Amino acid sequence: MKQRIGVLSWTDLDVAPGEHKEGRLVVSESYAGVDIAIPFSVWRGKGEGPAVFITAAVHGDEINGTGAIRHILMNWPFTLSAGTLVLVPVVNLMGFERNSRYLPDRRDLNRSFPGSATGSLAARLAHAVFEGIVKPCQFGIDLHTAAVRRTNFPNVRADLKTPAVAEFARAFGAELTMHGAGPDGSLRAAACDAGIPTLILEAGEVWKVEPTYVEHAVRGIRNCLIHLGMVEGEPEEPGYRIEADATKWVRAENGGFLSFHVSPGEFINKGDPIATNTDLLGNEKNVIEAPQSGVVLGMTTIPSVAPGDPICHIAYPNSQELREAEAAQDALADHHLHERTREDLSRSVHVSDAPESRE
Repeated sequence: MKQRIGVLSWTDLDVAPGEHKEGRLVVSESYAGVDIAIPFSVWRGKGEGPAVFITAAVHGDEINGTGAIRHILMNWPFTLSAGTLVLVPVVNLMGFERNSRYLPDRRDLNRSFPGSATGSLAARLAHAVFEGIVKPCQFGIDLHTAAVRRTNFPNVRADLKTPAVAEFARAFGAELTMHGAGPDGSLRAAACDAGIPTLILEAGEVWKVEPTYVEHAVRGIRNCLIHLGMVEGEPEEPGYRIEADATKWVRAENGGFLSFHVSPGEFINKGDPIATNTDLLGNEKNVIEAPQSGVVLGMTTIPSVAPGDPICHIAYPNSQELREAEAAQDALADHHLHERTREDLSRSVHVSDAPESRE
């Protein structure tokens, strides 16, 4: 008899201690009546321990996380000694195959969890993934990137007011950790509501697999697994640690073409120039300045703007934490992952010196 959609789970695979197996979760049917199934891999350590899911491409164009999971699957950068690891390179397969953030019905899968077995396409897909992948686990890591035409410096987002989630998020070891429960209907919010501590990593751009993103993701996943006793070894500490719960998008006042003066991951002071806006002949219209001191969390990668367009996303930690982090960053070697990431992400925008004061 044909398996009903959404009933299969990774727990249906008979994976013995020390083994790994591949499976497919049937989540829907095509217009031709053919099963649509997302591939996943289950690794089981020899010892007892928790089950952790690692998911990517819940938004189908955010494939940096897909690259990170494929790196783990193809290179085995750590040995799982206990517990179970469930790796899902692409959750939104229908969006992925169209290079789209959304499902064919234009719904956002990451606003549809935990879903419904009798709802819309998005609700049914979310239900199948939540029941088959998420609920049998005890912890989760969901990998994301910035939205289209933007880039993000690597940052973990988690509900730091929930002790189990905060402990798990801090174990990841990101330089930037942003507090927030997550949007209603997101995978991580639904998982946390179900008692499964879950965090997300946000970094980089859509439609790319960026090498330093992969390094950040693998480092953080390994750190979390060490924290849970699933992998042996010592965690790798970040270059500094910042936690913040306040951010702001700085927006264009005028239409025009931007010359950027900051890049992702950069520390900025109140009043520092973020970008100069000019017309197409280079005549200055205005200089956009930082409203207060913080760190550049993300940026647009499109220099042409209209009034109100988002330009720079700034995170605002407390001043003491910001000063300590800036001093720690200044001491980092050029080959440190943090510095290489800043260099890689800055290639997505042309950064120039700010114009001299006209006063």
